[in-house]
Amino acid sequence: MAYYYSEPSRTFSEFLLIPNLTTKDCTPANVDLKTPITKFKKGEQPDISLNIPFSSAVMQSVSDDQMAIALARCGGISFIFGSQSPEDQAAMVRKVKEYKSGFVVSRSNLTPEHTLKDVLELKEETGHSTIAVTDDGSPTGKLLGIVTGRDYRISRDPLDKQVSEFMTPFSSLIVGKSGINLPEANDMIWEHKLNCLPIVDGEQRLESLVFRKDYDAHKENPLALMDGNKSYIVGAGINTKDYEERVPLLVEAGADILVIDASDGYTEWQRDTIAYVKENFNVKIGAGNVVDKEGFLYLVESGADFVKVGIGGGSICITREQKGIGRGQASSLIEVAEAREQYYKETGIYVPICSDGGIVHDYHITLSLAMGADFVMMGRYFARFDESPTKKLKVGNNFVKEFWGEGSNRARNWQRYDTGGKSGLVFEEGVDSYVPYAGSLKENLDKTISKIKSTMSNCGAKSIDELQQNARITLVSATSLVEGGAHDVIMKETSFSGE
Repeated sequence: MAYYYSEPSRTFSEFLLIPNLTTKDCTPANVDLKTPITKFKKGEQPDISLNIPFSSAVMQSVSDDQMAIALARCGGISFIFGSQSPEDQAAMVRKVKEYKSGFVVSRSNLTPEHTLKDVLELKEETGHSTIAVTDDGSPTGKLLGIVTGRDYRISRDPLDKQVSEFMTPFSSLIVGKSGINLPEANDMIWEHKLNCLPIVDGEQRLESLVFRKDYDAHKENPLALMDGNKSYIVGAGINTKDYEERVPLLVEAGADILVIDASDGYTEWQRDTIAYVKENFNVKIGAGNVVDKEGFLYLVESGADFVKVGIGGGSICITREQKGIGRGQASSLIEVAEAREQYYKETGIYVPICSDGGIVHDYHITLSLAMGADFVMMGRYFARFDESPTKKLKVGNNFVKEFWGEGSNRARNWQRYDTGGKSGLVFEEGVDSYVPYAGSLKENLDKTISKIKSTMSNCGAKSIDELQQNARITLVSATSLVEGGAHDVIMKETSFSGE
């Protein structure tokens, strides 16, 4: 006989936080949003933590290499979409890892015998304005000079002019010696007003480059999420169909963490995918999505490093309409969080959970954290920004950006549905839409974070862990929802907002 849940399926909008005592030291400036993203044993530290509890969704219209770089700069993580060829996805991951702050292996190199035409073609191919000139054209050859845009004029110099004729020769370069640390390198950049400092060994062979722009970016983004090599941390989405082909390429490209992107994660196909990754690679992997205790425990016991929670709550998701499966996001998160705490008590292993979907307002993020989420994954929120990969259009009098679901015909991402075989689905579980254009990621994210920190201060919490331990949450009635917004007034006209 079917099992019936006695409680209704609830959403974030049905809850509010009750303030706790705010002590004098519990101010927004003292709130720390650092949070784990990979499982760890009691008394130990997670291998990967986020500096802010934000991840961008595994979607074509949201998470490419540009979004990954922008979000990592702010302290969060992107999972680059997997509904593309494994080679193209790996190339995006590689771009993020190469776009790093610190000691950079030179990716644009020529010999003195190359020409200005070669310089321009290489610049067009890589987007790099600084080219190292080595004896053999390799990134570790003997450094003979550097070429930048200041060394030539396209309107004046012939295209067949050799690099040796216009490069800045080694004798005129200021270089750092092998073994120099990053603060010392940055001091040299500032002292000599350089844009780039080559690092060479005792035989004049090039080891790396240090750029002024990377130093400036780090100062502007102190929470930037980087690995031990000062590269930005990046994730990638995979499916349960072609993982044996896709995962090796992503790992080789440098992906720090993977996640299985699926409509429903409570499947044997996810167990098999996790097992393959764990047996063959030293890389973390998250799984999902699930909506209850049973699904969570199944994935944890399969080896998942974090678990995504939520089915059918995304703004472009129509899984509930099409198939009648899913659950209110708040109800899902509360049950899974309770299961996670029980699992932690029994095993001493803490498994982070990601709340994926159902977030409409900024305060929903704070609620999801209070209910037990370690971080949230959002699509619509990030799709509105300059850094998302979609077009900015003008519809009527308003600017919008395109936004479509991975379950839509436009995405053609049938691989994400764990239904067995290779045919996938023949109906849509997502729509093609627009979202209001909102400007830059950092400006909007800073505003959202300020709201979260302010609310946490009201709740007497200076960390996400304190919020989860001490938050008081209340259900609200339909009438109180009306009371909670502007009411019984005549509103003045306001500008179109992406909020």
